[in-house]
Amino acid sequence: MNFKRIGLMAIGMFALTSSMSAQDKVETTIAADVVNQYIWRGQDLGDVSLQPTLGLSYKGLSLTAWGSLGLSDPSDTKEFDLTLAYSTGGFHIGITDYWFNSPYEEYFKYSAHETSHVFEANIGYDFGPVAINWFTNFAGNDGVNDDGDRAYSSYVELSAPFKLGGCDWSASIGAVPYATSFYGDASGFAVTNISVKATKELNITKTFSVPVFAGISTNPSTEKAYLLFGFTLQP
Repeated sequence: MNFKRIGLMAIGMFALTSSMSAQDKVETTIAADVVNQYIWRGQDLGDVSLQPTLGLSYKGLSLTAWGSLGLSDPSDTKEFDLTLAYSTGGFHIGITDYWFNSPYEEYFKYSAHETSHVFEANIGYDFGPVAINWFTNFAGNDGVNDDGDRAYSSYVELSAPFKLGGCDWSASIGAVPYATSFYGDASGFAVTNISVKATKELNITKTFSVPVFAGISTNPSTEKAYLLFGFTLQP
């Protein structure tokens, strides 16, 4: 089974939100990232990829569509995710429906044991200097634990933003709390992601700029490390 993820949390996501009117009106998000490698929560999910975003938000409620399409390797799994979320102050909660074209290519195939959808709930709080987020799969094509039962695969992450050398930085550390095959056959608690990312606006002309980002992601559990680069296209 191929287990992948929602791109809204992927390294390199730098979505643009363009207000259609005032802040209490509907806002639209339109953006697309191009990344040299698709790394998510310490997992290698593909090579050079195009990752578009389309979203709507209103007074803390948002609905976002995100996808990933491999550009350099046609065998990379295609991904299409939908996230419904609500945030107020530093608190947020949401549900994500991930879909992949493997193991089943039919999008509207929702049978319990014959689907490529994975459904995940998330909850978190942003304290300012640091944010904490918890994610748990509750239905769909989830992994299994050591006994072969549904694992309700989970992931918890701490992240912190900071500024350094004229760039916006973020540092993250994430772990799988218990056994699941969803995150690389983790046999128990495992730190799967330690990463740092820098983002900077690249001025093309006086009125047009492109956000570029670079980062290092390591997975202590699998002893892998990745050097990442990408840029964001936006209207």
